[in-house]
Amino acid sequence: MKSVNDFGDVPVVVIIPARFASSRLPGKPLLDLGGKPMIRHVYERAMQAAVAAVWVATDDRRIFEVVQGFGGRVVMTSSAHLSGTDRVAEAARAVVPAGAIVVNVQGDEPLLEPALIDQVAAPLRQDAAVVMATVAQPLYDLSAGQDPNCVKVVCDRQGFALYFSRLPIPFERDAGSVVRPLLRHVGLYAYRGDFLQTFAVLAPTELEQRERLEQLRVLEHGYRIRVVVVEGGGEAIGVDTPADLQRVRALLVE
Repeated sequence: MKSVNDFGDVPVVVIIPARFASSRLPGKPLLDLGGKPMIRHVYERAMQAAVAAVWVATDDRRIFEVVQGFGGRVVMTSSAHLSGTDRVAEAARAVVPAGAIVVNVQGDEPLLEPALIDQVAAPLRQDAAVVMATVAQPLYDLSAGQDPNCVKVVCDRQGFALYFSRLPIPFERDAGSVVRPLLRHVGLYAYRGDFLQTFAVLAPTELEQRERLEQLRVLEHGYRIRVVVVEGGGEAIGVDTPADLQRVRALLVE
């Protein structure tokens, strides 16, 4: 774990929400990847960032005991949460000091680059007006842009999100014109601790429900999300399907 002084005096705490239930990959956090459970890979990657602490938030005793077994910090949370954000918010109330920045790292991204954690937290360290940040990467593969599982984002001139969508945005009205690449959203978030608690109690919104994208709730309620655009490298590969699992296993042995 780097010194927290590398990025200023505001402490950053990573919370990794992890649940056992998964329709496509039951017990996903505990699946074996190169001799370690997936959750340990995520935890160890997060520990390499400039953070004050890393915690796993779970509602399952099996995950709790595995994390404890490898020496990780772990906290039990309610089993009634509908989203990872809700689980992170509950854990933050118990383990995050006042004034800290909270980074929500998904528990199914064992190849996450630690530098992305530093990069997503940086806007909140640098500007007290920023309450939430996320990451995006240029998307040069046009076929991937058509994939609804690949979320796209468009930003204003100050780098704040205007909209997130499963559709390829912006739409190019004039075919053949010179265009910039789409921006692929990476589901990594940093919050000010007090705003995380606000977010957790905001009412769900229409666009959020239509797109099935929780971050749209923030925009629809009038808050802003700073988008950190990262060129190349550091791609977060989520494990959602058996095919994803095999891909990650292959990458870990390269």
